[in-house]
Amino acid sequence: MIHIDDEKIADIAAREALLDRAMGAGRRLKASERIREGRLPSRGLAFVARDNGRVVGSVRLWDVEAGGRRSLLLGPLAVEPGAQSRGLGSGLMQVALNRAALAGHASVILVGDPEYYERFGFAADPARGLIMPGPFERRRMLGLELADGALSGAEGVVIGTGAMLPAWQLAA
Repeated sequence: MIHIDDEKIADIAAREALLDRAMGAGRRLKASERIREGRLPSRGLAFVARDNGRVVGSVRLWDVEAGGRRSLLLGPLAVEPGAQSRGLGSGLMQVALNRAALAGHASVILVGDPEYYERFGFAADPARGLIMPGPFERRRMLGLELADGALSGAEGVVIGTGAMLPAWQLAA
């Protein structure tokens, strides 16, 4: 039976292996990775999907400043290749967005396939003035306002603002 749960420290190795299988080694070269590098996800906003205890899906949200506005960066969202097309990605997205809204966050941005993320309310227009710190495809820069006008007029580079990883984790 599959269920979605808060990510735990014990899930980190399984999550990293899942991300490698689902996204390949090139995932570490993306501009979003530069923002996440050395940081912790936003408090209470990292989730895994488990199938009989095994991590088969993952999503995290990260504290960022997006053109002078506090926001969240979503990603990566990944599902075990053999478990795709079963609604796990959608389930992870719903939990992540609902928990972000309940925690009082006003917006979420991401770089991803518009054809997938539009179903959750993401669109290019709220993120039109934002740029990533590195190469990215403009059409894939998307935003979602959880509070009206949260990204209105936001312009500039997206930067990480979340807590840094403890020194022992950086060394590992």
